[in-house]
Amino acid sequence: MLNFRGKEYPCCASLTMGIIGGKWKTVILYHLIEKKLRYNELRKEMPTVTERTLSLQLKTLEEDGIVKRKVYTSKPPLKVEYSLTDFGKTLIPLIQSIADWGDSVVEKYS
Repeated sequence: MLNFRGKEYPCCASLTMGIIGGKWKTVILYHLIEKKLRYNELRKEMPTVTERTLSLQLKTLEEDGIVKRKVYTSKPPLKVEYSLTDFGKTLIPLIQSIADWGDSVVEKYS
């Protein structure tokens, strides 16, 4: 058994999928590879995700140390930016491979 942040996983693949699995986490991480994005910018990149789902997924990624949430309170309106942490950046090769595979599927099998 593997332990990560208080959760137990039966194997390394299970741990990886526990962190980035699901419909939206990988998509969020893909959009954060290049730059920091505000919440509404992320929503525009993923128009079919609900606000509740996006908020929950961002919160989970933040709790797992993958995404950093920075709040700017110096002047209204409140501004919040999301970016990958150093730990989150270790996922870039994996996320890029997943995206590349998706591109190749469209090219070869569509």
